[in-house]
Amino acid sequence: MKENGSGPAHVPNRAGIVRSLSLHAPLRRTPHRMLRAMLEALPSDGLPDDPVAELERRMCRLLGTEAALMFPTGTMAQQVALRLHAERRGTRTFAAHPLTHLEVWEERGYAAVHGLRFRPAGDRDRLLTTADLDAVTEPLAALLLELPQRDIGGQLPSWDDLVAQVAWAGERGAAAHLDGARLWEAQPFYGRPHAEIAALFDTVYVSLYKGLEGIRGAVLASDAKTIDEAALWRHRLGGTIDDAWPLAAAALVGLDTVAGRMSVFRDHAVAVAAALRADGVVRVVPDPPQTPLFHIHVPAAPEATEDAAQEILREHGVQLYLRLRTSPYEGHCSFEVCVGENAMEFAPGEVAALTRDLVHRARRTGGAR
Repeated sequence: MKENGSGPAHVPNRAGIVRSLSLHAPLRRTPHRMLRAMLEALPSDGLPDDPVAELERRMCRLLGTEAALMFPTGTMAQQVALRLHAERRGTRTFAAHPLTHLEVWEERGYAAVHGLRFRPAGDRDRLLTTADLDAVTEPLAALLLELPQRDIGGQLPSWDDLVAQVAWAGERGAAAHLDGARLWEAQPFYGRPHAEIAALFDTVYVSLYKGLEGIRGAVLASDAKTIDEAALWRHRLGGTIDDAWPLAAAALVGLDTVAGRMSVFRDHAVAVAAALRADGVVRVVPDPPQTPLFHIHVPAAPEATEDAAQEILREHGVQLYLRLRTSPYEGHCSFEVCVGENAMEFAPGEVAALTRDLVHRARRTGGAR
């Protein structure tokens, strides 16, 4: 099967996937393909002698911080940052959007491991506002802001709103921490250097595998004293890995080959959303997308939609999503699209045709709603 009518033929993987809209589909992420891509993308002089140290130096330059420290996971990096802010301020509470990644995806590790307390602020279905923060009256160790807010479709506050929210934290003696797992994807929206965005915050976490399409890992960036303390906690938590160089090497390749394409990915996401809007069968949130990430809301029941998606995969080798999301509205569901190299193989009209086919199949098997 050709990729969108041109280019080299793809071979299905073990799951039968030929092409996928998902950024992290099991296509490019098999070990031999990732290694081959990494080797092909290396500069002519090869790897640096110490890829981890080189990655940390580059992150300092890119984010404009004194120091940076590589972690094996973003979960560990963020929990360490929040713990340090808590210990310095004598309170264990941090505030964030109700759908912060730490609450939704990490089994409340911040509480189980570090004794931290989460204070949700604002409405789960919309962006956090400064008015929402004004309702928080208890002392805080930190305000955590996720850019973009993944679980509401990758939405971003305006620059002025972002500055105001960080200022709110500072006025109350709280640190400002950036969950910048997708900072690479968010940066084109603001049109400002990464360092200017990072400069608003006391601590900054970035992912090495999401938008950068690396293997795994994270970097925490801040002042030198904070990073020294973070290194101690990384060691205590078992996160000091002697052979972390492949993770760093893959991230360096991502910085050189993928990070600069985020505007291209965002523009393709906007074009896909426009095609879906014109088709009129599904809804896109937000519309238009602000980043390469957005949600497609499907007017069909989750079970029927999953059956329909599996039919499309079996018949065409096309994977539409990794995970289906339920909806508070009966007979509806949604899924996430994050445009990267995989999704660039799909023309906007093809995505509209595929989602129309998905809904048609789901309604045929599960009944129209």
